[in-house]
Amino acid sequence: MWNDIKLLNAMASALVAATLLAVLGAGLWWVAHRPAFTLKSIRVEGVSQAPLRHVSTSTIRGTALPRIKGNFFTANLDSVRSAFESVPWVRRATVRRAWPNGLVITVEEHQPLGTWGEDGRLLSVAGDIFTANLAEAEEDGDLPSFTGPAGSEKEVVTRYRDFLQWFRSVNLKPASVSLSGRYAWSVKLSNGMTVELGREQTRDTLKARVERLVNIYPQLAARLQDRIESVDMRYPNGLALKAHGLNLKQETKKK
Repeated sequence: MWNDIKLLNAMASALVAATLLAVLGAGLWWVAHRPAFTLKSIRVEGVSQAPLRHVSTSTIRGTALPRIKGNFFTANLDSVRSAFESVPWVRRATVRRAWPNGLVITVEEHQPLGTWGEDGRLLSVAGDIFTANLAEAEEDGDLPSFTGPAGSEKEVVTRYRDFLQWFRSVNLKPASVSLSGRYAWSVKLSNGMTVELGREQTRDTLKARVERLVNIYPQLAARLQDRIESVDMRYPNGLALKAHGLNLKQETKKK
């Protein structure tokens, strides 16, 4: 081996390269840990720089900042993102470095649509369940309530929007929407009336049943005013109505 000049030159070159890499690595480590790169600025902003409505500075200071470790170079951005996504009201966070000693966190807040179930959780307009201060969510007024099997949240939100549209012509809107374990729908409206709609047998089942109710509702309201308690629309061509002091059934076969 010692007589092989090419091999000796190659080994020498490899040793020199390894030494240079070690020196370079040590230099980079030394630079990266200089006080100039200690994190001094953490800016939090809303999506498209919109002001944050529910995420407060005090909550961030108490929940997210203690979990941030490292400096400009060594901070793990995934860990920082997770820390901010653990803050109440935060749906999603993205993180980027800001030279030479800062981070910029862009936060997307949950937009509350209503309450979910009976345990105080909230449902967002995107169909996500989250936990936050209910009083903050109700700042703009009472929220509708929703219930349904686990995993049905987005389906319930979609149907709620349909109900908003379908009942608009009679100036009513959903106060609560329920999807049972057997996937039967019921909706309580803003006038206190509960409407049983049953299961979706076809794509247009619910819409057709709501349309039948909407067509006859002005007559029912004129006759019974605010006495209507519930209406069962699970009949092919009729309904069953319950009002204070009155029970009316037009059809006996349910679906």
